[in-house]
Amino acid sequence: MFLTASTDNSPRIVTRDFSLAHAAQLIAQGIDPVLARIFAARGIEHATQLETELSQLLPPTQLRNNEQAAILLADALSAEQKILVIADYDCDGATACAVAVRGLRLLAKACGKSAKIDYLVPNRFEYGYGLTPEIVALAALRKPDLLVTVDNGIASVDGVAAAKNLGIAVLITDHHLPGNTLPDAHCIVNPNQPKCTFQSKHLAGVGVMFYVLLALRAELRARNAFNTPSQPRLDSLLDLVALGTIADVVVLDHNNRILVAQGLKRIRSRAMQPGIAALLQVAGREAAHLHASDLGFAIGPRINAAGRLADMSLGIECLLSENFDQALAIATQLDAINRERRVIEADMQEHALNLLKDFSAKETLTLCTFSPDWHQGVIGILASRLRERFHRPTIAFALGGDGIIKGSGRSIPGFHLRDALDHVSKRHPHLIQKFGGHAMAAGLTLAATDLDRFTQAFEEVAQTDLDPSHLNRICATDGALTHAALNSSFVTQLAQHVWGQGFPPPIFEGIFDVAQQNLLKDKHLKLVLTQQGQRIQGIWFNHTQPLPTRVRIAYRLELNRYNGNEQIQLLVEQADPT
Repeated sequence: MFLTASTDNSPRIVTRDFSLAHAAQLIAQGIDPVLARIFAARGIEHATQLETELSQLLPPTQLRNNEQAAILLADALSAEQKILVIADYDCDGATACAVAVRGLRLLAKACGKSAKIDYLVPNRFEYGYGLTPEIVALAALRKPDLLVTVDNGIASVDGVAAAKNLGIAVLITDHHLPGNTLPDAHCIVNPNQPKCTFQSKHLAGVGVMFYVLLALRAELRARNAFNTPSQPRLDSLLDLVALGTIADVVVLDHNNRILVAQGLKRIRSRAMQPGIAALLQVAGREAAHLHASDLGFAIGPRINAAGRLADMSLGIECLLSENFDQALAIATQLDAINRERRVIEADMQEHALNLLKDFSAKETLTLCTFSPDWHQGVIGILASRLRERFHRPTIAFALGGDGIIKGSGRSIPGFHLRDALDHVSKRHPHLIQKFGGHAMAAGLTLAATDLDRFTQAFEEVAQTDLDPSHLNRICATDGALTHAALNSSFVTQLAQHVWGQGFPPPIFEGIFDVAQQNLLKDKHLKLVLTQQGQRIQGIWFNHTQPLPTRVRIAYRLELNRYNGNEQIQLLVEQADPT
């Protein structure tokens, strides 16, 4: 029997639940009453959970095998060995690689050692994902003593075995969920590996590598390579950690919020890498007013574009550059690649919507789509766009060569995509050749002839595992704001906190009269709204249908800065007639 859901594509505005007791406790601790309500709705019980000082970070010693990894790296630096970082081809992988290379070079210099530290990022279209035997063979040409994977490796059983056969040591640093068999590496650092008691399971790959460097510095300090006052400042890498953490859309638990807040603090004070500064310039973003969302929507895509369409080493070189002019030249190339990506994405989306013109979300819980003309590097974005439109777990496939197709999937809240692929794999052995990922995003490889069989198997898993309550769109708000709260001071207070995945930015609701409305660039609805005599600017991006004269609006708040002036603007998320 098929589950069904509403065919209405518009989100339903609902108010978030929150604990009155926790809100009262936060107020008693000095938190603004409106903010207390917002934080209580996100599971905050005590004001200390909002602190973002580095002293509040979970200790590196809690991360399983981190001290062992530190010893392995300290020995390699002391012996002046060749260390080769094996990177991944997304923004998390690129920033993790930059953190690894910069951090290891910094620590080697502090020790007076000349260890050779370099990186290798495989072309995704030639070598696939992770530390494969083919990548090990490529790496071996450089004669490394130690391979360090960043943001990959936890599933690389065959690759690690190949390295071991060549006498090359392997340190895996990763955050992806492991399979049933772990690679036989010299050391694995991954908060999601068995028996790891690290309290934050949501570190991005770049966060894991940063924690490895913290442990390595402590090990070198214990070996009297330097003392605490003279030790290298690893917080200089936090702009990169913040970028990778936000771009990988990991849950912003307390530990991740600290990492991101500290990275943003450095960027806003212009204490950032030249590559970050260059990317901000080409993206037209001001460092002083940067938000976490800017990292995800403006900076991350320009790094990701290199891995999607070209060579991720371009993105990594931008992040490693010590010279702003050089970094700006690379950032300009990345911006051009990203513009090309947008054109390809738009064409693919138009094609996909034409293929799916008869798709019925009422009858089908999942969406799988394929075209031999689609670009393999852009199918993840396509899956995300289709997921947003149809609100169904979505996998888009493209040709991978040699009779295989490669899929990239995006899910909806309440349906763990990586676990779903695992269920398919167990019910239908050998159907999926490779897979991996997270709750909300995953990738897989199939034989092209098995697409129909997989589509059916994936749907069957959803019929079992997908709760009907998650099938309808909702727009969750934090309730109404008082007239007095609609001011720049309150918006500034909101901007001081880190918002994102798992800690969503506040959305408010209210009844407004529409005084004026017109189209901006033929695709955005520009509004002048009134409430209790107060006129407020508003905009609904990518929405062209006019509104009635009185509406219930769900909105986010921002300060719109233009020509030296700033005013409150409502970013409309949803509008319903009253």
